[in-house]
Amino acid sequence: MADSFGPMRGAGVDHGIDGGVSGMGPDPDAGSAREEPIRVLVVDDHALFRRGLEIVLAAEEDIQVVGEAGDGAEAVEKAADLLPDIVLMDVRMPKRGGIEACTSIKEVAPSAKIIMLTISDEEADLYDAIKAGATGYLLKEISTDEVATAIRAVADGQSQISPSMASKLLTEFKSMIQRTDERRLVPAPRLTDRELEVLKLVATGMNNRDIAKELFISENTVKNHVRNILEKLQLHSRMEAVVYAMREKILEIR
Repeated sequence: MADSFGPMRGAGVDHGIDGGVSGMGPDPDAGSAREEPIRVLVVDDHALFRRGLEIVLAAEEDIQVVGEAGDGAEAVEKAADLLPDIVLMDVRMPKRGGIEACTSIKEVAPSAKIIMLTISDEEADLYDAIKAGATGYLLKEISTDEVATAIRAVADGQSQISPSMASKLLTEFKSMIQRTDERRLVPAPRLTDRELEVLKLVATGMNNRDIAKELFISENTVKNHVRNILEKLQLHSRMEAVVYAMREKILEIR
């Protein structure tokens, strides 16, 4: 069933904003071995699609589907009850959509990480999902093999995004800067020249390994820089750091 969701253009998950599923790279403390399987809540208004995901994920020893829901309202209830590690959720559903449900899920299950799995390639949905707390945004053209890979990556601290949506995200960042003329009342936290270099590469979707190669430094040094950037900006993820940097004109994508 490796291709039951349709082919995904490009290469694998490690390759940034270009091929396969784009990964924003692991957060500094990610990557430790898991003793327990990743507990997943599947949310989609199509029962057949939910069942297909369950069958696919059942073949993965390190992933366990602990529940399912057919709309955003039910997803919030199930998340509060089950406390999953990952919520794999559609965007547009009856009663309550996935984006609206994101905020509530983060309130009732703060440790849960949310991956939007959808047919919607609208920039507004992508941006709203990130603002609502989603850690991933994948189109349903993704292959079934990549679903499991994306779940593992997000569980390990990465932000995952389909490549076509990643380019739209960067376009949205640029448009957001152009739309606002507001001046900062408080100076931006000062980043070192090296931290700015790292942040600019993070903004292109590079993972830690690729950043290390680009800057001729070790991967551990990159992790330390990313940790320092997040601490200085008082943010929690690489994706939030990129959004912040674009909004506050710390760096610019031409």
